[in-house]
Amino acid sequence: MQFVTMALVVLGLGVFEVVSSIDNAVINAEVLGTMTPKGRKWFLLYGILFAVFVVRGLLPWAIVWLTNPSIGPIGALTATFSNDPAVAASIERSTPVLMLGGGIFLLFLFLHWLFLEPKSIGLPAERLFLRAGVWFYAAVSVILVGVVALSLRIDPLLALSAVIGSSAFFITDGFKKNAEENERRLMDGTRALSDLSKILYLEIIDMTFSIDGVLGAFAFTMSVPLIILGNGLGALVVRQLTMGSVDRIRKYAYLKNGAMYSILVLGAVMVLEGFHAEVPPYVTPVSTLAIIGYFFVRSVLKARRDAAASGDASGPAR
Repeated sequence: MQFVTMALVVLGLGVFEVVSSIDNAVINAEVLGTMTPKGRKWFLLYGILFAVFVVRGLLPWAIVWLTNPSIGPIGALTATFSNDPAVAASIERSTPVLMLGGGIFLLFLFLHWLFLEPKSIGLPAERLFLRAGVWFYAAVSVILVGVVALSLRIDPLLALSAVIGSSAFFITDGFKKNAEENERRLMDGTRALSDLSKILYLEIIDMTFSIDGVLGAFAFTMSVPLIILGNGLGALVVRQLTMGSVDRIRKYAYLKNGAMYSILVLGAVMVLEGFHAEVPPYVTPVSTLAIIGYFFVRSVLKARRDAAASGDASGPAR
């Protein structure tokens, strides 16, 4: 892998990790506001170590190892830089299975956001899908049946991978809904927790929300070191955003839209690679940066318009 491509992959991974973790950063910031200064410092120190090295380090490494048990734990870490033909052959065999399952997960994640989740309307069509939210379950069911039917003609393992990706989505979606409900109860004062309990609670939330970023990372590269570097840098930025105000994070109204459309592209790329289509390595980082850049600019322009309107409204009447 050339240096420019590697740098582009790391940059794309970092930016994608930041924007896909906006919801997580908001929850973190709100909970941190109820903690003591000492508790916040502990979260910054140990939370970063856990988020970067445990979640975003061990999880992609474990996924590559589990899908390639023959290459061992060290081989899973260094696979993309190895000159061993056996390692390269193992990675090549397992890549479609990993890609298809991850792609189905990401496509379902995007469709759930498009059909069911409240959002700042970034594109006119989003409002139409939101009104037809009940069709989400029909859409994902039809997609899953079609993918499984096509997979069975190629390799039964691909069909199993698609089903696993679907199951993983609904399991993590349940955990996210539970986390959001617990956050509401914590913020309204119906649950009294110590700072240590809140830190552990935030780390569990981080693990749940990080699965999207870790699976999406495989659309960029199969190199575990590059995934750790890119996602780790993104996690550090998210932690800094967390220490800022919630209003500062929410000011960029369309960043979540950018993250979700990036997830759509990443999911589509992973499904294509699951069916052995060749996608150039620069496609995912370039498309991610372009999509997120577009919605970032729109967010900045909206923030300026809102600020100008607020200033006009608060000014003296003529």
